[in-house]
Amino acid sequence: MSTKPARIPFWIKLLVVLAVIGGAVLAVQHYLRPVAKVEPVISGDAVDAEPGSVVVKEHYAMQMKSAIAGRVLNKDFKLDTGLHLKEGDILAHLDTSDTEVAIEQIRNTIDSTKQRIALGSSQKFALESANSDFKNTERLFKMGQISDSEYQKARRAVETIQQQLALEKVRDEEDLKTDENDLKAKQLQLQKMTITAPFDGIVSVVNAHPGDLINTGDPLVTMITEDRIVEAKISEENFANIRPGEKATVRFLPYGYFVFNGTVTKVLPTADPETQRHLVDLVINDIPPEKLIPGITGEVSIEVGRRPAKAIIPRRALLNENVYVVKNGRVELRPVKKGYVWLTGVEVLEGLEPGEEVIVEDLDSFHDGDSVGTIELPSDAFAKKK
Repeated sequence: MSTKPARIPFWIKLLVVLAVIGGAVLAVQHYLRPVAKVEPVISGDAVDAEPGSVVVKEHYAMQMKSAIAGRVLNKDFKLDTGLHLKEGDILAHLDTSDTEVAIEQIRNTIDSTKQRIALGSSQKFALESANSDFKNTERLFKMGQISDSEYQKARRAVETIQQQLALEKVRDEEDLKTDENDLKAKQLQLQKMTITAPFDGIVSVVNAHPGDLINTGDPLVTMITEDRIVEAKISEENFANIRPGEKATVRFLPYGYFVFNGTVTKVLPTADPETQRHLVDLVINDIPPEKLIPGITGEVSIEVGRRPAKAIIPRRALLNENVYVVKNGRVELRPVKKGYVWLTGVEVLEGLEPGEEVIVEDLDSFHDGDSVGTIELPSDAFAKKK
């Protein structure tokens, strides 16, 4: 006697199909759910730090101006913005033709004056004749053959010629000194027509080019020093506790989240006249000099104290007065009470426990109650990335 297998009820088949579909949907939802980058809440030292903004500046800039007028020559002219120069490198030559002609004329005048002095004055012959006449007059005067007035007249004639010779000598010497001084001035002018770099630096602006006719005082180029100053601006309420030697962390806008170590080198006694914020100079210890480009800006946190903290999170995890905590695959928007806040971290006084995970990136992509996967990153609350 044959037996037929029992037929599976339709409703059971339907339940199996629905279960398979539901499992597939859950699997798809699991694999397609957003992934949150999280960091753990840690314990450590909270940093009491004063915030501020920073800007990189050259130590100083100098406009290289021409001391004299002239036309810029093409000889050795290679100026361009960004060019690195050493002290003494040639910036430009001015046309020296007129100056060289003037120098040659002065030299000829000096030679003529020296020759005239060497030959002596024509008055020396008149002096010899006057001396001879005076000796005869003196002899006749002693013999009583001429009057005293005639004797005095002959003596004054000799003295007059002697004075003329002395004055002529003085004039010749003065003319020679004047010409020699004029020669020195023209030679100095000639030297100034070759314009050189006064210090090691970088060309930031080029104002003149070959063929330009420039006047005295016209700028040729602007040079900036190769050494840099990182200037911090601190608001008045945060300024009082800052001292030279204190540590600082700096983040420059062009370099994203990279954080650099610094030290306060100078606290200036004046405030910025435009913003009324106080100025502090920093030295950055761990950044390549070529990255300190004048004009780039960023933010700074200057350490003025520390204390042990139970809960510390990265500063970028903070969303106003809240954080997103991921717990059991769900996002939880949780209010927190802040303590110290510094450039990379935040002390949490209430609302978090060590070991909990907070979202640190793309905070605007998540909402309370979202189901998420996680990728755990190492804590950067104290990281000094380079």
